Amino acid sequence: MSKNHRGSGIRSLPAKGRGTCAICGKTDIKVLFEKDIDGKTVKICKFCNANLKNKAKVEARKAKPAAEEAPAEAAE
Repeated sequence: MSKNHRGSGIRSLPAKGRGTCAICGKTDIKVLFEKDIDGKTVKICKFCNANLKNKAKVEARKAKPAAEEAPAEAAE
């Protein structure tokens, strides 16, 4: 099958969506994800976006066991 339209969404962006990542500082990399960091909306690369999501997932897992222990302690 043809893949004529792949990447057509970023062709209209300045420099075809390429720039400098606000987190890692890599230059000439696709910066397509907008995130709020320290109250500012910045564009970051997909590697930093995945890293932020993985850190949030780990934080949620750590918070979940603590939340499960709290009701057990409150019941006693």
